[in-house]
Amino acid sequence: MSSLDVQSVLSQIRSLRSQSPALADRVETNQPLRTVGSAPETTFTDAAKAVLDSVNATQQTANNLKTRFQMGDPQADLARVMLASGRAQVSFTALTEVRNRLVNAYQDVMNMPI
Repeated sequence: MSSLDVQSVLSQIRSLRSQSPALADRVETNQPLRTVGSAPETTFTDAAKAVLDSVNATQQTANNLKTRFQMGDPQADLARVMLASGRAQVSFTALTEVRNRLVNAYQDVMNMPI
């Protein structure tokens, strides 16, 4: 790194430090940064349930749009139905692929010699 690059980086650090003195004090004292209202800790089960609920909601939305289109609802045009159906298919395919990889990882761990 040239001295010009170093000087540029130092001037950027100084300008950022002047914008947020409390942040600079925490960085200099190596204190962990804490956000106001940080997100609660999530378990794997909660994350998996949220993903499954999301995929389910996407599929239900697509099915609802298909039904509305078949009944002649003018708000459910073919483009929306196809987009919702495509989203549902992609989300389900991704979920299936993640499940397959998790099962393969589990099998690999179970087949490891002790």
